[in-house]
Amino acid sequence: MIADSDTRWKWGALTARRLSADPAVPADLSGFLLRGRATPTARQLAEVGVGVGAVDVREVTGAEFLREVERETYDVVVLALVGGAVQAVLHGLSGLTEMERRPVVVTGYVGVVYEKLADGLLLRHGADVVIANSRHDAERFRAVYEGVGADASAVTEAALPFLGGAPYTGDTVKTVVFAAQPSVPESRADRAYLLRRLVDHARFHPDREVLLKLRSRPGEHTTHLEELPYQKLAAAMDLPPNFRLVYGNMGEVLDRTDLLVTVSSTAALESLHRRIPTAVLTDLGVREALGNHHFLGSGCLASWEHLDAGERPQADEEWLARQGVAADGSYETAFDAVRKRVAQLVGEPELPPLAPYYTLTTAPGYLPGVLARYRLDGVPAAEATGLRRIVRDAMRDAARGAYRHGVQRVAPVIRRMGEL
Repeated sequence: MIADSDTRWKWGALTARRLSADPAVPADLSGFLLRGRATPTARQLAEVGVGVGAVDVREVTGAEFLREVERETYDVVVLALVGGAVQAVLHGLSGLTEMERRPVVVTGYVGVVYEKLADGLLLRHGADVVIANSRHDAERFRAVYEGVGADASAVTEAALPFLGGAPYTGDTVKTVVFAAQPSVPESRADRAYLLRRLVDHARFHPDREVLLKLRSRPGEHTTHLEELPYQKLAAAMDLPPNFRLVYGNMGEVLDRTDLLVTVSSTAALESLHRRIPTAVLTDLGVREALGNHHFLGSGCLASWEHLDAGERPQADEEWLARQGVAADGSYETAFDAVRKRVAQLVGEPELPPLAPYYTLTTAPGYLPGVLARYRLDGVPAAEATGLRRIVRDAMRDAARGAYRHGVQRVAPVIRRMGEL
């Protein structure tokens, strides 16, 4: 399994464990971290659960990962990566020639899919299994693939692999948790507004413990860039004694939560799975840019005005079922279809060549830039000469543009051009 951020590590490692034909006997797992901007620290891995079965965790470049796959014998490779990296690895794997048999390739999304649906899905096309975390997602994924005339058979319905924990049984609100997101909302004004309302809620309800759950400590990176950490905003405020900033594993925080509040974090699904009252904020509007439009029909939309007045949203049961939350107890069977499909593919005497939708025929102006960004070798022999030429030209254009705009990192780009 290879991942490029803390949350993708969590999704990928737990998904890999659930792919074992016998869930009671986890398969051997080798874990790789793709070196990049969001490569998680040891603390972040420990927080999301590094001990989920990985016996060998190494940080690698894309090319190093391909060489590892070519050298070793893996039955399954889970790509817990951003869409562009998945596409680059797929093309890289398709060009490996020293393997007697290629591994089954599995990929998917780490949480709520509320933006770049078509872009992200088409970049993941070509994997043997594209996991959808809900019935709702499975229908959307197939529609995207079929809409461009691509094979949609890889789409397989499952659920988020990190749902769990004891069902909520409380009847009063003692602890309120706001699950912060690194990039939603983006503006200083909006983030300051949410923090102020959270602090005000603590003042209005001195009998409640109000927690701001943060994803990363200063200097660490996550799946999404955080331009303005809440820590900085909170440092300039006078905070009441019942308000605290907390880190740690989300599951452990949810163990003591009576009301989970967020804009659109996947933590909402973890909370709803336990049947914890969950509020998706409407204070900044219900907008695609915020991702809270994903929760239309959930029964969870609420504002701080509602929450300050003592309201606790009640989730819609039909909506929960379509979103793969499985609060009805069916979660243990949610991965049966994926497990069956992977076992079937592993048992095939020979697997067909990987065939991503994006090629130099379907996307000659897009694919080269994606591959150049990740610099993965091993493209198909039939495309190698033309693809390397186009990638080289794309990188040369990027270098020239950087030079014109006075960017100081031109030299490394030019050096990379010479390696192509």
